[in-house]
Amino acid sequence: MQDVKVMLMNEQTKLNKNHYRIFGLSWAGWVFDFYDLVLFTFLISQLQASLHFSAEMLSLCLGLSLFATGLGGILFGALGDKYGRKRVLQWTIIVYSIGTLLCAFSWSFYSLLLFRFITGLGVGGEWATGQIYINETFPDNLRAKFGAFMQSGAPVGVILASIVGGTITPIIGWRLTFLLSIVPALMVIFIRRYLKESDVWIQNKDKYVNKNIFQEFKQLLSKEYRKIFLISLILCIFGMSAYWFTYSWLPTYLEQERGLALIGTTLGIVLIQCGDFAGYTTFGFVAEKLGRRPAFTIYSFIMALSISMITICWNQIVAIPNLILVFMFLTGFGTGFFGGFGALFSELFPTKIRNTGVGTVFNLARGVQFLTPVIITLVATYFDLSYGIAIAAIFALLVGIWIWTFPETKGTSINELN
Repeated sequence: MQDVKVMLMNEQTKLNKNHYRIFGLSWAGWVFDFYDLVLFTFLISQLQASLHFSAEMLSLCLGLSLFATGLGGILFGALGDKYGRKRVLQWTIIVYSIGTLLCAFSWSFYSLLLFRFITGLGVGGEWATGQIYINETFPDNLRAKFGAFMQSGAPVGVILASIVGGTITPIIGWRLTFLLSIVPALMVIFIRRYLKESDVWIQNKDKYVNKNIFQEFKQLLSKEYRKIFLISLILCIFGMSAYWFTYSWLPTYLEQERGLALIGTTLGIVLIQCGDFAGYTTFGFVAEKLGRRPAFTIYSFIMALSISMITICWNQIVAIPNLILVFMFLTGFGTGFFGGFGALFSELFPTKIRNTGVGTVFNLARGVQFLTPVIITLVATYFDLSYGIAIAAIFALLVGIWIWTFPETKGTSINELN
């Protein structure tokens, strides 16, 4: 009797409840992942007043948490290939929730440094696992769209962090703000109960499930995959630098150098994040229509222009307030190129090292950003914050140029990569 081939989730022509559950919980995990990471930047003033930290100390703290995201992404990426997407998604959410919870009990600079490091480990692991989960289970023609839709959780997380940090924290204090961040851990209950494991991973796991995770990294650097790993890493470093040079000190820049009150700063950040959301939700459509490479170039060039306008060209356009608002929105909109990383890298790395490759590339690049807050602080010492943040425009331009070193992966079948 001939065996009947079971259709994989990514081969189904219509999305079902399993697809939407995987997307919904991966998206929610990314929302709170980014909320926990960015919340810290909105609590800087209170932490300085309460624990008497200097700006340099807080820059180091933020930088170390970004470094930890790199380490966490690499570690959980390899674990995701060995133990599965579903299980590791749960682990990452638990780790970053516990790390942020522990921040509520910080009593010194070094205790806060440790707790932010723990938070960063979990934050780093969640993105790649959630992206791979979606990209392995959604049809080829929807991969870029839903991968970008998942990325839209980032601006939602930032908006949530800005609302909590800007309006609620002044009332309840920074300790209780951190304490409430244990709530995302409840998502693990729903993941355990309602999500199916990636059937692409299940289909291939016997080839490598008992392998030492260090073998994943060895393959990543093998002759076969070394080139794609390196050009992907460079692209991500450019993209991460564009993002973090823009956002790490943006609230402080708008408040202290441009004279916006706290509520004005919050509204400005919310406007930029609305642009982020629009960029992420549209990027997938552009990438499916025009291809991955043109989409990256269009969005990153928009980001570069807009960053220049709200930093070094501020005095030239400030006379037209609406123009400031337009470029704030477009800064966020251009950031939409981040929505393409998940699909692009998933289409380049085979199943056996996909989580390792995507997690390592994305989070090693993010870990490098531990230098970003320090560089901006140094530049601001000699010039001002606008020049430090404006460096992001250069990196955004480099993203739009470097993407053309990649093959066009539109229409690639995940199942053919093994």
